[in-house]
Amino acid sequence: MLDRAKVKLGIAPIAWTNDDLPDLGKENTFEQCISEMALAGFTGSEVGNRYPRDTDVLKKALALRGVEICNQWFSSYLISRPFQEVEKEFRAQLTFLKIMGAKIIGVSEQSYSVQGKQDTPIFGHKYEMKDEEWEIFCRGLNRLGRIAKDAYGISLTFHHHMGTVVQNPDEVERMMKGTDSEYVSLLYDTGHFAYCGADPLEMLQKYIDRVKHVHLKDIRPEIVEKVKQDNLSFLEGVRLGAFTVPGDGCIDFVPIFQTLEEAGYEGYMLVEAEQDPARANPLEYAVKARKFIAEKTGL
Repeated sequence: MLDRAKVKLGIAPIAWTNDDLPDLGKENTFEQCISEMALAGFTGSEVGNRYPRDTDVLKKALALRGVEICNQWFSSYLISRPFQEVEKEFRAQLTFLKIMGAKIIGVSEQSYSVQGKQDTPIFGHKYEMKDEEWEIFCRGLNRLGRIAKDAYGISLTFHHHMGTVVQNPDEVERMMKGTDSEYVSLLYDTGHFAYCGADPLEMLQKYIDRVKHVHLKDIRPEIVEKVKQDNLSFLEGVRLGAFTVPGDGCIDFVPIFQTLEEAGYEGYMLVEAEQDPARANPLEYAVKARKFIAEKTGL
């Protein structure tokens, strides 16, 4: 069983209000979202598009419900924009997260990403970095990680993601080898590994020593196969229900939880399963995920 003193559970607001598809969950308010997170038994949250930017307002709303901010997505453009421009935006987000008490920032390289392009198939159309771009990318990640750790006391975790330049196992491997473990860790996402055809357990076992944040999401393989066969975009797959909560898809989470336990993992495990809330009631699926995690981990 995982250690309650070391592992905390969170859930992402993307199940209530989708950042990339604003029409999904447009009827759900920020207050409803965090209230239902707490009601389902989660204590951590990432930052959604409806969350107040005023830290005092946000802190009060979260504290009333016993919820804290544990991470926030950051879109980096290290290979397509000047580093100084990326650094300025990065520091602004770090300042916000430090005020909120978060210890993690989740970076995803969005240069030439197709994840948000609704007219571009997710399979077979991603950008492949050239050798010189890999050097710029890894050097930039190390610089960002050093800034986060030394100036803000926050750990940079890199989020591999469908449709981005770091999606497949070989790309994750090159990123890990090209960066300093002191400054760059891995945001391990079960769903994105499974989606691209990798074995989530094998990936966790390989990189467990550098995992500092975990996203728990399951996939519906028949939907992923439809996305592939029909040349659909990533966001079309989201609408169809490619993702779901742990225990509701095809991923075997038991050995994944066992691997985290045996490694003495410390930090957040966060349920992040973007679906259409009109088809998959967010509270219902949050409760389903919380019960599954309790049953399999004792948390």
